[in-house]
Amino acid sequence: MNASTATTSMPRLTRRWWFWLVLLAAVLVAIWGGLKFSSTGKRAELAAGYLAHVVCSCRYVGNRDMPSCETDREPGTEIVTVTDDPARRQVTASVPLLASRTARYDPEFGCALDMP
Repeated sequence: MNASTATTSMPRLTRRWWFWLVLLAAVLVAIWGGLKFSSTGKRAELAAGYLAHVVCSCRYVGNRDMPSCETDREPGTEIVTVTDDPARRQVTASVPLLASRTARYDPEFGCALDMP
């Protein structure tokens, strides 16, 4: 292989690499968009909101700890992750890459979901 063939084959290989990388990114964005804005995305939003409200009520209205509140989960909500912020008295539930909802505790009104 001489120097001229090595320099001409390298840009072609790089262009092919970028083509497949851009194509893969486009396919992943299309799949994510299809899930996010379909009924799957709406169900994920519903599950995150439901679980944020239930766990917030359990923690701050019922004064229970997080392990105790985990027993209140409905079947099928295993994919939803729940995080507690005791300093702000809020609970955030999220479905990875699809939805996230936060419920805040107010002593006068109880737990309420933030607007999406």
